[in-house]
Parts: sequence; structure tokens; C-alpha cells
Amino acid sequence: MSLLALTAGAASGEAAPIPSTTREAVAEGQRSFDWEIGTWRSQVRVLANPLSDAPDEWLDFAGTSVVRPLMDRRANVVEFEVQGPTGRIDALNMRLYEPQNDRWSLTFVNMRDGLLTPAVYGGFDGRVGEFYGEDQLDGRPIKVRFLVTRLGPDKARFEQAFSDDGGQTWETNWIVVDKRI
Repeated sequence: MSLLALTAGAASGEAAPIPSTTREAVAEGQRSFDWEIGTWRSQVRVLANPLSDAPDEWLDFAGTSVVRPLMDRRANVVEFEVQGPTGRIDALNMRLYEPQNDRWSLTFVNMRDGLLTPAVYGGFDGRVGEFYGEDQLDGRPIKVRFLVTRLGPDKARFEQAFSDDGGQTWETNWIVVDKRI
């Protein structure tokens, strides 16, 4: 939606009424990440050369993730700082709830280059969140899958996988296990 359309709607002060059942679903959907608000100890494994013919080499990192709510919990941001023998990863994950589609968009920001990745979109079914999108790797189009699994009130697993065959097969390249501090 363009900024002009958003501004015009806000200026008119008119909004379509939302049925109560829709309001309840929106309230529930926008609370999907509430369990994660806080500070976490992060153990990270990253595949060095995803979707390549190179032998699998996993890089290990450890550090913290801090999740902060924004805009009445319709958004949140994850500050991610880890380090390991091969270097540091400093990143942000911006998450926005889209009530009209009852889904979340997750957009990663690599602080090293300041670039946003294309968003992945999805939501939760119970304790598992699935998010899908499209990106590029070394100039070729790929699909991205991001899974969030709640392993309890104080533990979670995050897993990213890439596919270069339209989603028929997936190669996991990023695994994070978080434990609440």
C-alpha cells in the first residue's frame, strides 16, 4: 500500500468496522511473539557455504538475543549479537504484524552492511511458526524457510533453510537455540 493511500485513509478518519471475531483473531495473532520478549542466551550454528558443492562446514557462535516489543506489540525487534572463532554476527530482526492478512513479516538486517533481506511471511500453529519468502544467493533465486519452535517457556529453536529447486528440498543453514536468561 502506498504512503499516499495510508495518509489519505488516516486524514479522512474513517475506518471500516472490524467484526468482533476478527478483532479477537487479530489480538491473538499480534501476540504470537509475546512469549519471546526478554533476553536470551543464543547458541548458533551457521553453514559456511549453503547450497554449494563444498563439504559441510558449520561455524559456531554464542552470545545474546534481546527481544523488545514495539507499537503495542504489533511489532518487535530482535537485537542479535554473537561471536565465535571465525568472527561476529551483529544483526536485527524486524517483525511486523499484518492484521489484514493475520500474518507476520520478518526482515533481517545485517549490521555489517546495513542491508535489509527480503522478508519471510507466516505465522504460528501452536508452538511452531513457519515463515517463507524468496531471496537470492550468489545471484541465483532461492526460497527461504524460517522455523520457530517453542521448546518450553524458556527455550526456543530457530532454523533457516534454503531451497534452489522451488521448495522441493531444503538445506538447513542456520540453527539457533535460545535459553532465557
